[in-house]
This record gives sequence, C-alpha cells and structure tokens, in this order.
Amino acid sequence: MAVSAETVVDLMVQGVQMALVLVLAPLLTGVVRKVKARLLRRRGPSVLQPYRDLARLLRKEVVLAENASWLFRVIPYIVFAATWVAAALVPTFARGLVFSWAADLLVIIALLGTARFFLALAGMDIGTSFGGIGASREVMIASVAEPAMILVVFTLALVAGSTQLSTVAAHMATADVGLRVSLGLALVALIMVALAENARIPVDNPATHLELTMVHEAMVLEYSGRHLAMIELAAALKLLLYASLVVGVFLPWGMASPGAGLAAHLVGGATYVVKLAVAAFALALFETSIAKMRVFRVPDFIGAALMLGLLGTLLLFVSRSL
Repeated sequence: MAVSAETVVDLMVQGVQMALVLVLAPLLTGVVRKVKARLLRRRGPSVLQPYRDLARLLRKEVVLAENASWLFRVIPYIVFAATWVAAALVPTFARGLVFSWAADLLVIIALLGTARFFLALAGMDIGTSFGGIGASREVMIASVAEPAMILVVFTLALVAGSTQLSTVAAHMATADVGLRVSLGLALVALIMVALAENARIPVDNPATHLELTMVHEAMVLEYSGRHLAMIELAAALKLLLYASLVVGVFLPWGMASPGAGLAAHLVGGATYVVKLAVAAFALALFETSIAKMRVFRVPDFIGAALMLGLLGTLLLFVSRSL
C-alpha cells in the first residue's frame, strides 16, 4: 500500500514533537534549578547539568538488592515509556497531529496513573522502610489528586464540548471563551495538582532527601545506573507534561493549525519554548517564596484543589457563561 506524502509529513511532525519533549524535559528542570539558585543569590548549576547527570547515570553500573524481583528491573522502563507517551500526546507547537485522536485528557490521566502505580510497586518491592513510606505517601496524594484532575477535565469538557486536547486547545483560542470564573478555578486546581504530582514545594522538596518528608525520592532510593536515569528522565517529562498542559490549554496562542506550513510550525515551536521559559521562571519564583508544608497538611492542600475543580464544574452546570 502506497503512503501519501502528506501522511509522511504528518508522521514526521509527530516524531518531531516526540523528540522535542524528550530533549526539552531535562532543560526545563535545569532552567528551574538555575533560576531558583539566582533568586537565592547563588551561582547554581548549569542549565545543561541534568543532561550530564543522565549521561553519567547511563554509564554507571546497575546495583541491585539481593531480593529485587524481575519487576523491579522492568518498572523504570514502564514508567519512562508511559510518561513519554503521555507527554508526547499533549499539543505543544501544533494542533491536530496524526495521533491527536489519542490525545485525550482521560488517556493522559490513565497513563500517568499507570506510571504511578508501578513506581509505588517498585518502592515496596525491595521491602525497605523508606520505599514503603514513599509508596504509601504517593498513593495518599494520588487518591485526592486524581479526582481533582478529573474535575478539571470535566470543567474543560463542559466548556469545549470534548476531552480531546486538540479540540480543547482550538476552542480555548477562540474569542467565544472569554473570561470565565470556572476556567480560573480549573487553572488554579490544575497548578496545585501539578505541584503535588511532581513533588514540588510546598508538597515536597525535590532537592533534599530528608526521610521524614520525602515522597518521590523514597521510592527510588534503591535504583542506580540506567534504571535511575530512566526514572529521573520520566520525572522531568512529567514536569514538562504539566507545564505543556497549562500553557497548551489555557494559553493556546501561537500553535500551528492542522495543515499549516513550515513557517507556522517554526513560529509555534518558538512560542512554545518561550511559554516554557515563562512557566519555569514562575515555578522557580513560587518555590523560593513559599515554605514546604508538613506531610500531614498535604491532603488539605490537594483537597483545596479538589474543591476548586468541583466549584468550577458546578458553576458551569448553573450557568454556561460563568
């Protein structure tokens, strides 16, 4: 069966997006660390340091515990694959790509939930106390964060009439949306869920390994070498995914339309990079201006996101103009 030139171009654009998110994910983490260091009047590491860390981990030998099962060895690749696919489905510089039919918000939530499940399973596989603590805290956070995320999806679906990201982004770019209280509540709820899911301040501090407070790091303490590299890259991809969701859904301007030319795609790519830079600066500024909360206060924080998502959904049921 002959493949048309248009199909080949569409597949190439989709491949560029998959490669783009993979390349930019460590850079986003590096920019956040650099900006935080500068705001604290420190020099800080280079923005390219995450790439060097990944290359170093890939060269190191893998050290496994004696009681590690085969699942413990496979889980890093499952987590990385699920997160990469989810991040690649979110529209970045263009809408209506060849796999946009699969870019559904519910599918992305399911992929992230799959990665979270296996990561928590890996934390308990070895049988250490740190792994069990981290897995239980991760599940505790997810039990509230996932319903909050689903309510955000319901709010967007009521506004755009679809849960497909390209359709939502195209509708949000029109003038018919306007300023809505429900969308403002959904945006705040999404940001709070993103902070919790990525173990950022005030929920967790990714720069420390304090046994009384850490969540994500506690589950991956037993990993090393290429396994740890896969998990670290998956964490960077997850941060990029939520940043792409925020800027792609609530700030969808500059995206190339389906069937647009090369110039439109280049403009969309440049706009996307600028949006990510602004998001990285905003995240660094927020984390340097707020303290980390106690672990037992985290459910209250995510519960507030749940209530905001619920309010946004209820407002749209009361009046579609709110």
